[in-house]
Amino acid sequence: MAYGTKPWVQKSWDARAAANFIAGGAGAGLIVFNAFAAAQGGAVRGLWLLGGGLVAAGLLFVWAEIGRPLRALNVFFNPRTSWMTREAIVAVALLLAVVLIVAGVRLLELPVALLALAFVYCQGRILRAARGIVAWREPETVPLIVLTGLVEGGALLVVALALARQTVPWVLPLVVALAWLRIGWAAWWQQRLRRAWAPRPERALRAMVAPLFLGGGVWAAVLLLGAALMPGDGLGRAAQVLGGLLALGAGAWFKALLITRGAYNQGFALTKLPVRGARRQPTPM
Repeated sequence: MAYGTKPWVQKSWDARAAANFIAGGAGAGLIVFNAFAAAQGGAVRGLWLLGGGLVAAGLLFVWAEIGRPLRALNVFFNPRTSWMTREAIVAVALLLAVVLIVAGVRLLELPVALLALAFVYCQGRILRAARGIVAWREPETVPLIVLTGLVEGGALLVVALALARQTVPWVLPLVVALAWLRIGWAAWWQQRLRRAWAPRPERALRAMVAPLFLGGGVWAAVLLLGAALMPGDGLGRAAQVLGGLLALGAGAWFKALLITRGAYNQGFALTKLPVRGARRQPTPM
């Protein structure tokens, strides 16, 4: 007979850890989008600072969570084995590149975009490395985290362009395309997890992906495409802001639940229990 425990939700990472994935992913995605907008002269200058500030804020949330904050520098000492170390190293290079761009150093748009992509990829691999958490170790979690960060960053740029009354023609359709790609990937991710979690409760799983399908997918796409058909119109700008906020909020909600409510350990089972006083059976020859 097998004995074991029911899966339980981990408590080591809380809302502060979720804030790192939310702020850091959105900031990195914003830097990627702003870098390509800058190559076409459509960048919003203040968004460099916003993207870098979000990445830095996410790291500060992690620093506030660790038990001994004064030992935070130890995170840089294991680049061969730790994705947290790689994330920290990439974050330092990313923030330095953003500072140089803000200071007027040009021709760094492509390197900073690559660093931002590497940063959000490291975030996904940090979750993937947690082998005991079923939803985190799923291989499709990594591209889903990267996609979500890109959608969030694009949504921030969409909102900023609407408020600044600027237009970058390719941004709206690209954000819509990425949001729909995120829907497809989330559906595939959900299907794989549904099999892995059975017979565990699926309420947390449904709560995580539902905003990606509805608010962050269908409604965001309708509003953003409607805004594209009404350029320069006040109603169009309002639709653009609302669509961007829906896409951004859905990604943030997904990652918050993934860290705090969807992080079920796999449990364990003991196929043999030791019995005090029982003789060991001889090994058959």
